[in-house]
Amino acid sequence: MEQNELYEILKGVKNDSLSLDDALLKLKKKPFEDIGFAKTDTHRALRQGVAEVIYGAGKTAQQIALIAETMLKNGQKTILITRLKSDSAEYLKTKFDDLKYDETSKIGLLGIMPSPDVKGTILVATGGTSDIPVAEEAAVTAEVLGNNVKRLYDVGVSGLHRLLSHLDDIMSANVIIAIAGMEGALVSVIAGLADCPVIGVPTSVGYGASFDGLAALLSMLNSCSSGVSVVNIDNGFGAGYNASLINHLSEKNKKDKGE
Repeated sequence: MEQNELYEILKGVKNDSLSLDDALLKLKKKPFEDIGFAKTDTHRALRQGVAEVIYGAGKTAQQIALIAETMLKNGQKTILITRLKSDSAEYLKTKFDDLKYDETSKIGLLGIMPSPDVKGTILVATGGTSDIPVAEEAAVTAEVLGNNVKRLYDVGVSGLHRLLSHLDDIMSANVIIAIAGMEGALVSVIAGLADCPVIGVPTSVGYGASFDGLAALLSMLNSCSSGVSVVNIDNGFGAGYNASLINHLSEKNKKDKGE
């Protein structure tokens, strides 16, 4: 059950278009459904504003399909599946006609793609082309959560002029997700130019001494630029989710102030 559904139930009771018994029946839906190998959280959208997301890694295609079927049965209109392997996606296409799969981000989407419900923009920037898979996971996640997203790829510090040619985009964003491997310097540079929160995403891109992203992670955690927060290595989903929360709160604050 989503927050707007609860609102409609309460409004129906208030204007007498829905009886108390019918409202109680709707609210009696279990907060989770036990399907044996998983307990699907059907009330997460009500609690958090965003419905449960399926993490595809480590799950069989059959398990993903059963979880998705449970979500759909309980009224979830959009289902995001992250870290979805291509062979699992092919299986899911035999079960769900509307599955959309992006090979780059490894994201699957069932149901409707929501339109942006806030005006602010999330800027997703990468140091190099090799960071794009993580960036697309972040960007697609943010789009599914109702945000306008602008992509700015391959603007790393080894060619700083590439980044500086996009100052307007940097300075007009509500939130910036900066994604880089190697030494992860892009985050500090962008945060030193922007007046909005910057989320750093270290990637496992780099040669041996990068330690599969650990070097970039430590570099971002030790950034001297203010306003930087950091998610785990290659965690594009976490960055996109947090950026969405910040973007929506920013827009809410503007509305509350009458701007």
